[in-house]
Amino acid sequence: MSENPDAKHELDVESTNSENSQNPVHKQEVPESSKPYIDMLLGRKGPKVVDTETLISETQKRVWNSLTKGYEYPPIVNDSDKFLRKHVFSRINMIVLYVDLVGSTDITLSLPEDKVAIIISSFAQEMASTIMQHDGYVLKFVGDAVIGYFIAEGNIDTADNAVNCAKSMLMVIEKGINPILNQYDYPELMVKIGLDFGQNIIMRYGGDAERSHVDILGPAMNIASKIQSMAKPNQILIGEDVYTRLHPTIQKSFEKVVWSKHKWKYQDRETGQLYPVFAYVG
Repeated sequence: MSENPDAKHELDVESTNSENSQNPVHKQEVPESSKPYIDMLLGRKGPKVVDTETLISETQKRVWNSLTKGYEYPPIVNDSDKFLRKHVFSRINMIVLYVDLVGSTDITLSLPEDKVAIIISSFAQEMASTIMQHDGYVLKFVGDAVIGYFIAEGNIDTADNAVNCAKSMLMVIEKGINPILNQYDYPELMVKIGLDFGQNIIMRYGGDAERSHVDILGPAMNIASKIQSMAKPNQILIGEDVYTRLHPTIQKSFEKVVWSKHKWKYQDRETGQLYPVFAYVG
């Protein structure tokens, strides 16, 4: 299994921006353990470094405004559709990330419908923003889940970016969103995150190059979803094909998960053995 797959397609990854508010509403001390996240925000149009404290404050401001003023997030500047249409029917190496909200049924039953809609929408928008700040694409929103992908054609740091994105998602929820929800005595948010690497094909359903639905099909899409479903609340799980592509220093923060064949039945695409999965342990 090669750690740096040869590029098979000439990819033109467009630039994206994400909306960043100013003048954070709430400021809080950020522990030293959070400092590694400082480098999470590197936009596609050159360096745009946002420190962790500012990131948290801006998240809190947006969520606060959503709950109190009905603030709606501006349209996401996401180049996914443009990228997919340009590479229809191409097979492309990528890392797929699934992030799914835990306990959304409890939230739905305990809060008014309008507040539920605001919370889930804010969650999805913040997760999408985090994906794009890590040079990823947002494929789609599916209920209370967000699916993103990171192009891995010849890029040796794609796995590191994707895993750092997952870590940042947990931080945004824990230190950005939940403190605002706590002020209203609303349930805290928790997520399950799963990632896998593989070659997927870009599909277009119909002959209209501009308007027909486009999507991604392939093993990584399926296995990332299965891995995510096995995660515990606020846990990051990654497939072995992601793990082997991580920098050794990041690999040290993961441990192999041991599951029975009855609990995990998905096989390695090359060896036919049970496909190994690794959990982030910090």
